[in-house]
Amino acid sequence: MAGRFTPRPTRTTVRGGHVAVPAVAGVPRQAPAPARVRTWVPEGPLDLGLVLGPLRRGPGDPTFRALPDGSVWRASLTPAGPGTLRVTQRSGEVRGEAWGPGADWLLEKLPEMLGALDDPSAFVPRHKLLALTRHRRPGLRLTRTGLVLESLIPSVLEQKVTTGEAYRAWRLLVRKYGEPAPGPAPERMSVMPAPRTWALIPSWEWHRAGVDDKRASTVLRAVRVAARLEEAVGMPPEAAQERLELVSGIGPWTSAETVQRSHGAVDAVTVGDLHLPGIVGWALAGDRDADDAGMLALLEPYAGQRHRAARLILLSGRVPGRRAPRMPYGDIGRL
Repeated sequence: MAGRFTPRPTRTTVRGGHVAVPAVAGVPRQAPAPARVRTWVPEGPLDLGLVLGPLRRGPGDPTFRALPDGSVWRASLTPAGPGTLRVTQRSGEVRGEAWGPGADWLLEKLPEMLGALDDPSAFVPRHKLLALTRHRRPGLRLTRTGLVLESLIPSVLEQKVTTGEAYRAWRLLVRKYGEPAPGPAPERMSVMPAPRTWALIPSWEWHRAGVDDKRASTVLRAVRVAARLEEAVGMPPEAAQERLELVSGIGPWTSAETVQRSHGAVDAVTVGDLHLPGIVGWALAGDRDADDAGMLALLEPYAGQRHRAARLILLSGRVPGRRAPRMPYGDIGRL
């Protein structure tokens, strides 16, 4: 019965980190000859699509794939090198299979990536909408990848453009300058380019991908200090954001979007967003014109858990109706 009332994906729930991962009956198909295997039993319910959904940058993301057999694939550039991870779930047990030089690192971090360090019970809903959404999404946990640059660069590409433009830029650049994912990964999966490779991308290729000079320059400044930024994984989220924001072009919006994924930052609120304040204001107070200050005031009762509260609001699908056309899609690569 519960499955009949599972909310359908909408543009808002997708932004909240919803990725459809089919629940396959029986034994999931296993990929051939995994280099490394690890099984893990989470405490409590776990929804792979909700936990790993925020790591996907659009339906064509070369580093992420959810297949009809119920498996989720990720290609990552780890401190040990490139690696491919396949995650499946059956009867409460998670199975991770990994290939490539980064296989051991990915399997070691598997529980953290699936929210083992997150404590959903710490959240106390004070609004009916949040209580209902949490009830409908019991498998929501906040991921912690332990990788900064793989979340930072696509977040920079998303600055002040439509998501479609940002997803297209990420897809084109990773496919052209990344390397094929190790192992029997699905077709056209790629590992994100290394920092030096990002630094050597010619200016005209950024332009062809639709990335303006400001965002491209921010990425170039970030990859020049990649090692220092990756060190921020060992810092508290607030300190990590401060370090990221030392790089010109990285502000509170970008740093929050990054640490939400790299650190599992449960209290990092995305401020400076075009739509989020209005969505939060509409969901909690019926105020579609709320600004950042109004959003933070409404989220104050959830201090320490504000990012989780915002995720639940997005996953609820409750969003004010449009009052203007969509932002026009721009492709500077055609200029």
